[in-house]
Order: sequence, then C-alpha cells, then structure tokens
Amino acid sequence: MKIAIISDIHGSLLALETTLARLAPWQPDHYLLLGDLLNHGPRNPVPEGYAPAAVAERLNRLAPQIMAVRGNCDSEVDQMLLDFPITAPYNQLLVDGRRWFASHGHLYQPQAVPLPAGSLFISGHTHLPVLKREGDRVLVNPGSICFPRGEWPASYGRYQDGVLSIHGCADGAELMRLVL
Repeated sequence: MKIAIISDIHGSLLALETTLARLAPWQPDHYLLLGDLLNHGPRNPVPEGYAPAAVAERLNRLAPQIMAVRGNCDSEVDQMLLDFPITAPYNQLLVDGRRWFASHGHLYQPQAVPLPAGSLFISGHTHLPVLKREGDRVLVNPGSICFPRGEWPASYGRYQDGVLSIHGCADGAELMRLVL
C-alpha cells in the first residue's frame, strides 16, 4: 500500500498541483491530509496561487482516496466545499499492523496520547518535517507543501512497504527516510 502524507496546503493551488505532479508517477493508493487545507490563516500571508475553491475542486477528484483530519485553519464552511470529511480532530488507522494516530498537531501532543509500542504519531501544523523514533513510537511530520519553515523546503511524506520518507516538493528529492 502506498500512502501520500500531505499537510498545510493553505489554499495554494500551485503548491497542491506541484505536489500531486511529484506524486503521480508513484501512484499513491491513498492520501492522508493533515489539515489546514483551504485557508491561509490570519498569521500567514496569502500564498502564491491562492485559490481555495479550486483546491477543494482538485481534492474532490481524489475524494475516494482521501483520509483527512481538521487543522486549526479549517472550518465547517470549508467542509461545505469538500466531498470528504475534514471535521475530525484526529483519525486512527491500522496500516501493516501498526496504529497510526493522525492529527493536525495543535490539539494533541505525542506524550499525551496513549499508543501501543510501534505506533506512529503523525501530525502537521509546525511546517517542519520530522521523521524519527522517540521511545517506542515513531514521530512523523511531512512539513508543509505551502509555507515551509526553517531551512526546509516545501515537503510531503510517503509510506510504502514499511518505509516512511519525506520528499521535497520542488524536485522530489528524498529529505529523510525511516525503515519501520
């Protein structure tokens, strides 16, 4: 199973199309969206290619493949534009025998969520990519495809056959890799 992990689109059609084009040859089975899909938020500038309705339209074409959680910039009004649910504050998945706890990252912290050993805590929100073992779990943050922070480029995550990786949106270069 191939899962693309995308966070913090913030309404940028340009960032979304760039990311989906990078992912197309890989042919993901599913897309895990970690929130902040349509709105840029009051603390962020208006991103290049800002077109929330067009982002919703583009994501709706992938609706049967999408699993999503709500970000701090997402609202019930955004849900009206989308053909897949985004109002859950978290989602839990069972992937290859491991529990994945997915949230945006503003409500839940890894140490506060009881998870069995080997679980993944997956979040966005900080716009900083993370891929590391911490104790008996794995922490994953794909970064942001729209507003990267620090020295990191815009990025997204991929999962396939027990391997997690984070890739740059511009060139698809692998930035981090972790074998589970």
